[in-house]
Amino acid sequence: MADIRIIGSYLSPYVRKVLALLHLKGLAYELDPIVPFFGGEAFSRLSPLRRIPVLIDGDVTLSDSTIIAEYLQDRYEGAALMPSSPVERARARWLEEYADTRMGEAIVWKLYQQLAINRHVWGKTPDEKIVSEALNQDIPHVLDYLESQVPREGFLFGSLMTADVAIATFFRNAGFVRYTIDAQRWPLTSAYVNRVLDHDCLASLRPFEDICLKTPIAAQRDALHAAGAPISATTIGIDTPQLGIMRI
Repeated sequence: MADIRIIGSYLSPYVRKVLALLHLKGLAYELDPIVPFFGGEAFSRLSPLRRIPVLIDGDVTLSDSTIIAEYLQDRYEGAALMPSSPVERARARWLEEYADTRMGEAIVWKLYQQLAINRHVWGKTPDEKIVSEALNQDIPHVLDYLESQVPREGFLFGSLMTADVAIATFFRNAGFVRYTIDAQRWPLTSAYVNRVLDHDCLASLRPFEDICLKTPIAAQRDALHAAGAPISATTIGIDTPQLGIMRI
């Protein structure tokens, strides 16, 4: 049994970020693959904001992907997740924050929430106005900014680190609802995101993500276990979805 336990779905960009960083660090883990809306009182105790991922490492429990990333960097040997220069560290923190907030709002809470979560969790029809705002205003604004920030080759700070994963992970969710970056309009960002998503720390998660995409939520745990995912022996999931108290 792995010492580290992660609670959260393979389809969450924030969970995906943490799983990729665990891979980079060479750390084994087990996963309780719950969708946060299907977490009961035990989940609320571990994650007061009812958000994923949650990391449990011995007597340490953390429930924010940025805090978890910093914890992994500070506690464990292995690949560096942050650059060493104070100036570059500050820029890395900013880009991760930009990804988690601005990109999260545009890609997850406007696009993915409407086209995937609302349909498959809540049985709601997407709000076309919100989807249109995401596609025509918010995401292009994000891509314009990223085009000025990402490198022509390689990664942001030499080797692949937290900031790279934090940015690219959202475009995997965009792809789940058939959005792709226009490579003619944003060539640097398109190539950069593809490089990051093709890194083994993220590419190795695709088979499990694909299982979640095609499997009803109630059956995902068994399907993932059968496919060889490192699924925990027990779960804090419940059968009936509950709304969280915050969006991001």
